[in-house]
Amino acid sequence: MLHFRRTISCVGMIGLIPLASCVGKDPNTNNEQSAPNVIYVFPDQMRNSAMEFWSSEKYASHIRYKGDPVITPNLNKFADEAVVFSSAYSNTPLSSPHRGSLLTGMYPNKSGVPLNVNSTRPFNSLRDDATTISDVYSQNGYNCAYIGKYHLDAPTPNDPDKPGHYVEERNPVWDAYTPPGKRHGFDFWYSYGTFDVHKRPHYWDTEGKRHEIREWSPKHEMDIAIDFLNNRNGQRDSAKPFFMMISMNPPHHPYSSLDDCMEEDYNLYKNKTPGELLIRDNADTTMAKAASAPYYFAQVTGVDREFGRLLKALDSLGLADNTIVVFASDHGETLCSQGIDDPKNSPYAESTDIPFLVRYPDRLKPKVVDLILSTPDIMPTLLGLSGLEDQIPGEVQGSNFADYLLTGKSEVSLPQSALYIRNMDGEKDENGKVITYFPETRGVKTERFTLALTINKETKELKKTYFFDNRTDPYQLNNLPPDSYPAEMKMLLTELGQKLKNIDDPWFNEKILADMIPYN
Repeated sequence: MLHFRRTISCVGMIGLIPLASCVGKDPNTNNEQSAPNVIYVFPDQMRNSAMEFWSSEKYASHIRYKGDPVITPNLNKFADEAVVFSSAYSNTPLSSPHRGSLLTGMYPNKSGVPLNVNSTRPFNSLRDDATTISDVYSQNGYNCAYIGKYHLDAPTPNDPDKPGHYVEERNPVWDAYTPPGKRHGFDFWYSYGTFDVHKRPHYWDTEGKRHEIREWSPKHEMDIAIDFLNNRNGQRDSAKPFFMMISMNPPHHPYSSLDDCMEEDYNLYKNKTPGELLIRDNADTTMAKAASAPYYFAQVTGVDREFGRLLKALDSLGLADNTIVVFASDHGETLCSQGIDDPKNSPYAESTDIPFLVRYPDRLKPKVVDLILSTPDIMPTLLGLSGLEDQIPGEVQGSNFADYLLTGKSEVSLPQSALYIRNMDGEKDENGKVITYFPETRGVKTERFTLALTINKETKELKKTYFFDNRTDPYQLNNLPPDSYPAEMKMLLTELGQKLKNIDDPWFNEKILADMIPYN
């Protein structure tokens, strides 16, 4: 019954594609497989401009800014084989909130993860009762694997080696062990919460055994992923399709020494000046952080190499044709742009604009699309591409754009904007633990404009407005007076109010700035 349902779903979704084209074979068994494999690779803190192909004539016209002077040969080749999104948007550009939305298809107010996860925020954790993308794949006959950084479970004293203790001694605790009951359908596990020492990573495996590793984490994680593909140790049932997420920490900070990247990659950038690397018009090369640029781009190049190893393994195993491969990130990195130290958690393009490339041979025609893709859209769209559109949970807030990617037509309206959300710590209990979050900033991004409104925590009155015309000012150097485009501002505020209402956001429920934002 399960096999039959997936096959029918594939035909129903694609329409013009015959049943035979939805069938592949696993080279380990020669068994027919009716559903595609899915691999989702997402390094942390990689901005959209940090891919070399954006600087080529073929792609440069699809963006309004300069591509970074970074070397990414494997992503360049992959882009030519994939659907490349020029406007993928991280609605809440922080690691944990993005991941919560990615897995659940919901915004942070519903996923359970409005803030970055650590021990000071025990309420802030991926909902156990949420049906995640991995739950859906698992329930529909997939083996599911998670490799690398997770950062979705609030740390608790559950160290497998030291019951009753946290997995690390610092305060607050950031790293965490995820027990089997909280893995949401992932039957192969090689992961950790969060830990920023790139050449001394550690992981807990499926059985809860801790592994201390002494090599650059992306290389080690790709070794584990390629072993999974080869099924070297019986990690999966070769008769089943698989869903694998690979979450690399680089190019996440630190990026200040050879402890943070591979020397061969650093050598490509070490002799370049900050001005040669930080070429965006809004970059302040006098900042101390400018010295990080060679290491940041070295990490990007190293991630590119490991991604290339994955693609080569898929080819050698004969799995490429029946595997959906996505390359993305959870948020960007300002890297001295706007003169701010915060690498993320801002409405600036360097923070919110992320890579998103998806390859599905013979199903998706390679092209660049300007679809405004929000994080909650990713889960339903991937399920749709996999022939599981009927299995998308009802509480999902994102949209399924699979038919648009496959046929150029869409049964749902294409988005004209994306929400921007920034939350901060709210109230604390008598022990100093955060028990609520404060919805500090809400905004909306369209093809042309970026608008974000920040409120005072005590009065909830307007504190700051970000308003940019991205068409004439792609580097967001000129924060416009709100009355400079009155008709457009009215449209943006209306769009913002409707979107906040649609997701049942705290701003809508509390009618924050109701004198400005028309919620009804």
